Parts: sequence; C-alpha cells; structure tokens
Amino acid sequence: MSTQSTVKVVTTHVLSEMKLRGEKISMLTAYDYSMARIVDAAGIDVILVGDSASNVMAGNETTLPITLDQMIYHGASVVRGVKRALVVVDMPFGSYQGNSKEALSSAIRIMKETAADAVKLEGGIEIVESIKRILSAGIPVMGHLGLTPQSIHKFGTYTVRAKEEAEAQKLIEDARLLEEAGCFALVLEKIPAVLAEKVSRELTIPTIGIGAGGSTDGQVLVIHDMLGINKEFSPRFLRRYADLYTIMTEAVGHYIDDVKNRDFPNEKEQY
Repeated sequence: MSTQSTVKVVTTHVLSEMKLRGEKISMLTAYDYSMARIVDAAGIDVILVGDSASNVMAGNETTLPITLDQMIYHGASVVRGVKRALVVVDMPFGSYQGNSKEALSSAIRIMKETAADAVKLEGGIEIVESIKRILSAGIPVMGHLGLTPQSIHKFGTYTVRAKEEAEAQKLIEDARLLEEAGCFALVLEKIPAVLAEKVSRELTIPTIGIGAGGSTDGQVLVIHDMLGINKEFSPRFLRRYADLYTIMTEAVGHYIDDVKNRDFPNEKEQY
C-alpha cells in the first residue's frame, strides 16, 4: 500500500520509512498557494519551495538574485495551501555560506515566518558548519549535492557533475558527511546514474534525484518544466507530463477573440 493512501501528514520520519520499504518518494516544486493546493491534493510526498522561483517566477537567468525575504514570501504562500505534503524551503544564495551564525538566523526566519517543515542547503564540507548549527536548533535540513545551481559562476556551466573520479569521490565523501551531520535527506542533481545508485545504497537517509537516474529513493522536478509551461528548457532528464504552454496560449487567444467579437460576456454572464 502506498504512502499516498495511508499517511495523513508526511514527515521526515515517514520519508525514512519509505526508503526502508523501498517505496519511491515523489517531490515537485511549488511557489504559490494555488499551485501548492493542486500538487498537495494530488498526493505529492514533498513540496520544494525552490530558489528556482528566481528563474520561473521572477525571470532571472540564475538562482542567485532571489532574496531571503522573497523565499519567505513564496514559502508562506505554499504552506497555506498544503495539508499533507512535507514542505521544504530552499535557503537562498548568501543566506548561509561562510557564516554559520547568519545561516542559523536565516533558517530560523524561514521556519518562523513560513511555518515550513525543513530547509535545504547546497554543498558539502564547505557548508557543514552551517548545517550543524541549523540542526542544533532542531530545524530539519535537506542536503543538495552534484550540480549546485547557486555555484554556477564557479562551475561556469550546467553540465553533468562528478563524471571525473576525483569529483565523484568528493561527492561520496560529502554525502557521508551530510548524513553524519544529521541531514534527513539529500538531493542529487545531474550526476551519473551509476554514482547516484552507489550513494543511495551507501546512505541510510533518502536520496532524491533530478537528472540522476532511477536508482535514487525519489525524484524531483520543477513544476513549470514538467507541466510544459516552459518551452525553452529541455534537458535529457525532463519528462513533460502536460503542454500547458499551448493550452494556456490557446485559451487566452479564445478569450481575446470573444472580447473583440463581443461574444463575451453573453446575456447569461451578466447581472
């Protein structure tokens, strides 16, 4: 029997049990109340309020510009629409790197002002002190390794990470470190499927993949991508489950025509 039909509220403990049972974890992004209500009602396990809001909601080229205040706004909006899913909020660039005290105060603000269930941070050994300090306050932390979009200017590209032996070994060591530090789960983004399988087998905490093959304990996609609202973004790992771009464009076009032709509103649509 799936978690979708048996669990009233998804918690970090529920995710651990799902991994033990071999039940896959479903995760999608959401950034507003209306979308969160739909995704939650459909039975998703985890909703990520991703800093990808910087791209899909604000139109920025990278995730770097989005602020802590903006992430809190999106996080609070999502939480209001959720009854069942675990809600994780991304900590934005600049709110935790290099200063564990600032990391803790940022995480506390997110938890207090959004009522979310957890936060997510990108990176391994470089940010482990921030993770430990956040965990010391009783705030659940999801890790994120592989392609870390907040470090785009360091890498210079969004290509697959950890193909070379040295980087693959560092990722394995970072994954172990994050588990030992106390992270409850780990996102693995755009790494070879064989490496993701190895990490997923070694760790006792769940792994959530995006472009990391089918052997992770769960999968995550950006909702605007999987619903086909975005047309420009077509990586190999993306499966489009709808073509909302076309549906919405046609609907708007019909509306415009009906207004211009005086067909809307008709007699039944007025008082």
